[in-house]
Amino acid sequence: MANSHTVLLSAPDVGALEQEYVLAALRSGWVAPAGPDLDLFEQEIARRVGVPYAVAVSSGTAALHLALLGIGAGPGDVVVVPTMTFAATANAVVYTGATPVFADCEAATGNLDPELLSGLLAEGAPVRVVLTVDLFGCCADYERILPVCERYGVPVIEDAAEALGARHRGRPAGSFGRAATLSFNGNKIMTTSGGGMLLTADAALAGRARHLAGQARLPVAHYEHDEIGYNYRLSNLLAALGRAQLNRLDEMIERRRAVRDGYAKVFAHVDGVRLLGGDDPAANCWLTSIVVDPQRAGWQAGDLAAHLAARNVETRPIFKPMHLQPVFAGARTVVNGTAERLFRDGLLLPSGSALSDDQVRKVLDDVTQFLDGRR
Repeated sequence: MANSHTVLLSAPDVGALEQEYVLAALRSGWVAPAGPDLDLFEQEIARRVGVPYAVAVSSGTAALHLALLGIGAGPGDVVVVPTMTFAATANAVVYTGATPVFADCEAATGNLDPELLSGLLAEGAPVRVVLTVDLFGCCADYERILPVCERYGVPVIEDAAEALGARHRGRPAGSFGRAATLSFNGNKIMTTSGGGMLLTADAALAGRARHLAGQARLPVAHYEHDEIGYNYRLSNLLAALGRAQLNRLDEMIERRRAVRDGYAKVFAHVDGVRLLGGDDPAANCWLTSIVVDPQRAGWQAGDLAAHLAARNVETRPIFKPMHLQPVFAGARTVVNGTAERLFRDGLLLPSGSALSDDQVRKVLDDVTQFLDGRR
């Protein structure tokens, strides 16, 4: 367990502006879920991403669930899910009664492999949706993925939980596919403590998501519901926090990029070590991960993790692939071993915008000390 002196992977970055916004919302009396900050937060995120509609909800997982329901995913349907992702992506599919099929990733980024996807769709399976994930703030290859899905008439939902502020070919993360989702969890690029957002250009999809998120209550004086709904609304107070964070988003991304640049310099001449995603200037640098080739480097990712843990520096392996998770044992997979290698050889390093200069220097010095000892 981390102590008060541990350098964390990605702690929330909040300060005076966030206090000002939340206190103003509290004093306004809009403490319940509805309120002006909630409306403005949706508008500001939609404008930032460049889509017409945004629906603020209680988590990124809730946003995924609503997006899948909006497209009609349900029992008997297949949803393609990248195996290299957090469990929420796959869990949301199961919530609808649909079945996830896990596909492997590209080695360079950890994102969904377009070639494997193309082969899977060519088989003619009843695929209802393809879910993409913008891993660690680097967008999937939509230039290749979207035409493949269009060819087979399969809609795309973009899980951009980690990628707000990133871009692909000049287009913002969160603007791809029939719908996209964001997460504002405490460790994300910006936070509302807990929360998420559904983004879409489809008015009907947005309207149904908003309806379901409010327990599917009809607009009449008494409580009347026309289908099973969910308590997925985001509160006005948390939206106020999100508005302050959004005002600081660009500076927080720049801070994370500076931290990533520091790692890039330290590992630049270390044989057998690379940064996952390379030096993509369009990524938001949410989390920096290295990938270690033990045969060339002479050490394993776990060796560095142990060295840093002994010095109160938090690290974490890259996501354990979904097809290796006990809960999804027996699920259909289309894999080539890439995700398993990234899990085995990858290591996430402290990347948060709240890291102080002293903390960044400490981590870089600790890494350098480890590397010097291995030369």
